[in-house]
Amino acid sequence: MSGPLRVVDTSVWIEWLIGSPLGKKLKEVFPDKPNCVVPTIVQLELAKWLTRELGEERADQVIAYTMSCLVVPLDTKIALRAVDMHREYKLATADAIVYATARDRSAELLTCDAHFENLPEALYYAKASTP
Repeated sequence: MSGPLRVVDTSVWIEWLIGSPLGKKLKEVFPDKPNCVVPTIVQLELAKWLTRELGEERADQVIAYTMSCLVVPLDTKIALRAVDMHREYKLATADAIVYATARDRSAELLTCDAHFENLPEALYYAKASTP
């Protein structure tokens, strides 16, 4: 494996998939498949967004891609760690699960979600503000 393990948050997947200016910048730090950690909650969020915005066929293609990465299911250990993340950092449930997965795997979290901006081991890339 080359490079660090990185959990890719749903926000990054979306920016990357739509080819936004931020998505193009994120392409430089997006991990290769062996280093890309995908929590199952991210698969759920991605499939939901992709089906709504780009159609079921595109959703199937992207989920198939994620399945070639390191998929981490929500288990009891991660769920209980997510409780701690929720309490300590005031994260919503899905965000707490994503961050707990990153911490469980000693991985960096790659995100565009401001909820993670100052958290340890979070690589935060701000979305451009719209006028």
